[in-house]
Amino acid sequence: MTQPCDVERALRASAPHALVDTLREVLTEAYGALSVQLLLADYGATALTPFDALGTPGAAIPVANSVEGRAFGSQEPRRQVRQGDVVEHHLPVSVRGERTGILTVRLPVERSVPRTVDALVHAADLLGHELLVAERDTDVYQRARRISRLTLAAEMQWQLLPARACSAAEYAIGAQLEPAYAIHGDNYDWASDAHELTLAVTDGMGTGVNASLLTHLAVNALRNARRAGIGLEDQAALADQALYAQYRGASYVSSLLLRFDLATGRVQAVDAGSPQLWRMRGRTVELIDLDPQMPLGMFEETHYVAKEFEVLPGDRLLIVSDGVYAAVSPQGEGYAQRALARALHASMLLPAATVPRAVLRDLAEYRAAESLDDSLVLCVDWFGKP
Repeated sequence: MTQPCDVERALRASAPHALVDTLREVLTEAYGALSVQLLLADYGATALTPFDALGTPGAAIPVANSVEGRAFGSQEPRRQVRQGDVVEHHLPVSVRGERTGILTVRLPVERSVPRTVDALVHAADLLGHELLVAERDTDVYQRARRISRLTLAAEMQWQLLPARACSAAEYAIGAQLEPAYAIHGDNYDWASDAHELTLAVTDGMGTGVNASLLTHLAVNALRNARRAGIGLEDQAALADQALYAQYRGASYVSSLLLRFDLATGRVQAVDAGSPQLWRMRGRTVELIDLDPQMPLGMFEETHYVAKEFEVLPGDRLLIVSDGVYAAVSPQGEGYAQRALARALHASMLLPAATVPRAVLRDLAEYRAAESLDDSLVLCVDWFGKP
């Protein structure tokens, strides 16, 4: 019987582009797998696309109304009995909360026993970690995720993002950008250590590649300051100086910076522009009142001051860009007036990773016409120190 360490050893020795082929050989030999297929979530998180190392396109499976989609959404293995005494196992492939896709393994019914299923779940987990490393050296998985071509601006933005989800003992994060294949200037970033979590949501003015270049400079300036170990206010100030030095105030970036103390739940916030922060505590939804300050890069040497507030275990925070809260219905009512709170209530039982997608679906049905602006939603569920 193949041990988990054998699967891990085989995947680590595999060529980056051949991970699925390697795993298929191991699972076929060890458990009599009849087929092994990897389905990758597309950029909009609406479809699961079959991976083929040769680049042959396969029919995408919708996340909604499919067994594979239910496994992806719940992050729990799903079992599907096929004709001919065959059992299909749909296994989530994820890394620290980031949902990559689904591994589908077909087994003869007599081999589909709990011990084998546990081994397959572990193999899917190992595959997720190896995919993360392999994407540094090959484009085959990136190509498989695309159900249409990305614009150049969108390509630049997706490469800048950390992930679409992340989880730890104290928190869970989920984020989504729309339109997924043609985003311009909206972006998010996060980083954590043993003591704190830092979040940044940015919105560069303009459209297309110019907006993406502006956002790239802002995000990397913030990262550079954060990695130097300085405080949140100085991170904003240094990014502001970098942007002003390049654009002299002609272009600027709206930003919301948050620093969470993992031990206490105290939060520092620098509100430098348009992103809004909403909190759901129990069934109460409210806009967090922060101190609005100048966007990054608008003026030379702006002084930024952080405001503090507290999050409690069970709180859900939602950060939305102006493409979300400023959207209007056919009757002219802004989405933030009532609809945003309704969307939060409707999605209160969903995990943080799937809340942004649910809110953006609701937004698409609400607004009067197709938006020309990016829409960004980032959700944080706060659990506090165990």
